[in-house]
Amino acid sequence: MRRTYRGSCHCGAVTFEADLDLTQPSYRCNCSICRRTRFWPAVAMPADFRLLSGEADLVEYLFNTRKNKHYFCRHCGVRSFGIGTETPVGVMYGINIGCLDDVPEAVIAAIPITCVDGLHDRFEPPVHAAHL
Repeated sequence: MRRTYRGSCHCGAVTFEADLDLTQPSYRCNCSICRRTRFWPAVAMPADFRLLSGEADLVEYLFNTRKNKHYFCRHCGVRSFGIGTETPVGVMYGINIGCLDDVPEAVIAAIPITCVDGLHDRFEPPVHAAHL
């Protein structure tokens, strides 16, 4: 069921709201940045994301094809969300599940996970995914 969740970076400088259905698949990716930062996103469409505070505290990082926008808090370094610009659903926000406030552990544990092969720029499961 879709509902509004609030979230933040670790230090609280960046806060947001997102309308999410945590019974829908979340994603784990083996690309170089997701693997290194252990980024685990739920998907929100642009109309379903609201940055509440901290826009000036965000640092944007682009790499490789420069098509996805990775945002980090300049104070604590946490990546609360990012923007995918070329995905099967079009432009979308990837909301870091670990940054959501007040979500019971049982709900987090039940979120379905789809693994994608971002290392090879494919939205298919990678050959090896157990480590994701």
